[in-house]
Amino acid sequence: MKALFRKKSLTALMTQAEEKEHSLKRVLGPLNLTLLGIGGIIGAGIFVLTGQAAAQYAGPAIVLSFIISAVGCAFAGLCYAEFASMIPIAGSAYTYSYATIGELLAWIIGWDLILEYLFGAATVSVGWSGYVVSFLRDFGVNIPAALSQAPFAFSHSAGWTSTGAVMNLPAVFIIAAVTGLLVVGISESAKVNDLAVAAKVIVIILFIVFGVAHVNSANWHPFIPENTGVFGQFGWSGIARGAGVIFFAYIGFDAVSTAAQEAKNPQRDMPIGILASLVVCTILYILVALVLTGIVKYDRLLVPDPIAVGVDAAGPALFWLRKFIKVGAIAGLSSVMLVLLLGQPRIFYAMSLDGLLPPLFSKVHPRFRTPHITTVVTGSVAALLGGLFPIGALGEMVSIGTLLAFAIVCVSILVLRKSHPELKRPFKTPLVPLVPVLGAVISLAQMAFLPWATWLRLIAWMAIGASIYFLYGRHNSKLAPLKPDDWNKEPST
Repeated sequence: MKALFRKKSLTALMTQAEEKEHSLKRVLGPLNLTLLGIGGIIGAGIFVLTGQAAAQYAGPAIVLSFIISAVGCAFAGLCYAEFASMIPIAGSAYTYSYATIGELLAWIIGWDLILEYLFGAATVSVGWSGYVVSFLRDFGVNIPAALSQAPFAFSHSAGWTSTGAVMNLPAVFIIAAVTGLLVVGISESAKVNDLAVAAKVIVIILFIVFGVAHVNSANWHPFIPENTGVFGQFGWSGIARGAGVIFFAYIGFDAVSTAAQEAKNPQRDMPIGILASLVVCTILYILVALVLTGIVKYDRLLVPDPIAVGVDAAGPALFWLRKFIKVGAIAGLSSVMLVLLLGQPRIFYAMSLDGLLPPLFSKVHPRFRTPHITTVVTGSVAALLGGLFPIGALGEMVSIGTLLAFAIVCVSILVLRKSHPELKRPFKTPLVPLVPVLGAVISLAQMAFLPWATWLRLIAWMAIGASIYFLYGRHNSKLAPLKPDDWNKEPST
């Protein structure tokens, strides 16, 4: 049992990161990191899930769901910022956990983060497909439903059913394209992301500015629709469930921390990138939710492209904006996939360096200095998931995985403040222990409001991960050959 909680010292982490064989290219500044965060956050959440969560769970009160999620994210973001400045290593929450609460929990969070990044990219690819199909239809190009929809559908009442489709090919295509870009290099990927972020932010601002004139306040009444008698369907329980579901809209700011090893000055720039991107996106989310539910009655928003529906509902005066909205959504969703598919391989990379995954996962391309093998593996699995499964089932898995990761990061801050108060912290989480405790409580509370079927899939997923750890990772860990007295050495100051 003692071996399950062996830790890796910060000295070992930093030394390993600077080894030439495994070093990554440091090219990202604070603006790049902020845009990386915005690129990861603004995507399927605002372009797809906002409408679906309003239609199914919260109505116009989806605005309150966004605020609840934003508060939880702010607390978690402050904790991430402290860790990212103190441990500027690829691997994000996995690496932080390994240095603070031990190997088993580090493995659990590393395995859990696959739900956030890999499943997240698959989820976004489905939303991207919906907007691309709609955009091409405007020009008379029709992609058959059999080739642009998932062959499986899921509802909490009927379970899994067949749709008759073959595969969502546009979703597969975009994952393949983004994966190829990420293999080529981080600087090239960052440039593409910067352009995509600019495009989608401009489009969102246009929607807010021109859409507000077409708001019909009657669509906001009742602001909190009466509960249907089913827990989570409108009323206050619907707002809480909506917060858990659209929490997916905020993932991405933590992906900034996975690029710590490619930042020029991570101790200063990582907190800027994490917190600035979170603030900007929260403001935009609240404004978009208000305008969208003001233009369109919430029960009409259960569609793959709700913002486009909002533009249509505004009438001929905004028809000119429809194509811009779709272009912005396509660019925005592309940048989200880029950020998520950038994050996942770097977590595999860190786990492989620690021996918890085979050495193949930490191979770095000799020319591009990217973890090319893990990037291709991640992209291939994400493409398969995006091609076969519906956005709703994928999105709920992403939300529950992300919330669990946030809760563990918040708890880790408390552990490290208690066990190693002497460590240098370029950025300090304020109001400890209040902020980490609230971050963990809000994250766990949002998990509690997610559907039971989502919990069952999480349990099954974690059982698979535990099997891999006990059969392979535990025995091949780089700490395994060391004596027990050396497992928990004090981190160096």
